[in-house]
Amino acid sequence: MSLTEESSLQSSSSSDDFASFLDTELELASSNLSSEDGEPENDNRNGIEERRNKRQKLDSEYTVEIEDPIICTTSCENTASPSNIQDQDICPPHPGFFKGLCMRCGQLEEEDGSAVAFCYIHKDLRLGSREIDRLRGADLKNLLREKRLVLILDLDHTLLNSTRLLDVSDEEWHLVRQAESSQDDPERSLLKLDGMHMLTKLRPFVHTFLKEASTMFEMYVYTMGERSYALEIVKHLDPRRVYFNSKVISQSDSTQRHQKGLDVVLGAESLVVILDDTEFVWHNHRENLILMERYHFFASSCRQFGFGNKSLSESKQDESESDGALANILHVLKRAYGMFFDPVLGTDLSSRDVRQVLKEIRREILQGCVIVFSRLFSSTAHPEKEVIWKMAEQLGAACLREVDASVTHIVSLDAGTLKSRWALKNGKFLVNPRWIEAANYLWRRQREEDFPVSGLGEKP
Repeated sequence: MSLTEESSLQSSSSSDDFASFLDTELELASSNLSSEDGEPENDNRNGIEERRNKRQKLDSEYTVEIEDPIICTTSCENTASPSNIQDQDICPPHPGFFKGLCMRCGQLEEEDGSAVAFCYIHKDLRLGSREIDRLRGADLKNLLREKRLVLILDLDHTLLNSTRLLDVSDEEWHLVRQAESSQDDPERSLLKLDGMHMLTKLRPFVHTFLKEASTMFEMYVYTMGERSYALEIVKHLDPRRVYFNSKVISQSDSTQRHQKGLDVVLGAESLVVILDDTEFVWHNHRENLILMERYHFFASSCRQFGFGNKSLSESKQDESESDGALANILHVLKRAYGMFFDPVLGTDLSSRDVRQVLKEIRREILQGCVIVFSRLFSSTAHPEKEVIWKMAEQLGAACLREVDASVTHIVSLDAGTLKSRWALKNGKFLVNPRWIEAANYLWRRQREEDFPVSGLGEKP
């Protein structure tokens, strides 16, 4: 049985060697099981030796583009002694299970929850922790050799916005007809998913974004939506199957309810960048996350998040192709990629961590700004623990409780507070909190005049 054949999508990317690797593992498991069905003892020993040779050959082929031998729990070094090879080929630990049977020894899987399901690769595949580590180590070396990182992409509100047809407003109904009339256009941005009774709007610049990002990153889709929906969307985002292959992870693949995790991603955390509009679902991987500004195209999306203003569709507007969220983040990704693989830093790529690169880029955004907040927090609050305070510091700003000559910005919602008036009197910037939030989403300092503070009341 071939994992590659049964996967829903295909590509030629480097991490897709996993599927080929697992195909060979399944062949080994199949021959192992057949050897137990009444085969003579000598034939069984020959079969074990043959499988061992196959495994050695597999590991040699799998690491052909890797500079150094992989240190792993199974046989990865052709120079290993026969006794070591024999020990490494003995279960437990089991490398993984297919249809409940160990891929190496054929033993039934124990219900101890130690193996992790990788149903997005194959619905009957579960891998042990040591085998996952081995595969990640192999992929790490492959990716670094090819100078590629890993990019994990959320779908809804990050790359697109979807709504049920029954939630389409009267002002938006013309979009349904537009989607129906453009079904043969490969560049269309409106998709009518008849089987799911949904209308989807792709975020501006998404096709260019994916094309350019794919030259630097091994890409996954990871959504909290259902798998059928994710696969349908990916068919439109990646019609030639060159970006994602089987790397489409959905809600049912997560190991924790309402959480996304890198435990189901066969990629080293030090190489992973995540784009998502929701921070709390990445509780354990926030350092890998670039938080995206939510794309609210449809009215139902605005209502879902409590916005009373008109949606982009109702206003007959959309984000800018050249200066929208995806175009801005692509610049950040290019810079992170360039810094990670900077040859000035030397040739030892294995010690580098893209999370540190992202922190460094983020700290430059508001570097040199000294901020005081005016009446944004209650009198009993600890300002240093407030989200907006922490956000400003992560962006490189210094935050103070009281004004002094070094202060450059007062952040307030009211132009009449003492600190706000001090800013106006002393020629300091007076901005509302959205100035910091916009810098956080767009990864660049924003023009202060675009974020004025309302209210001119004379408060003490």
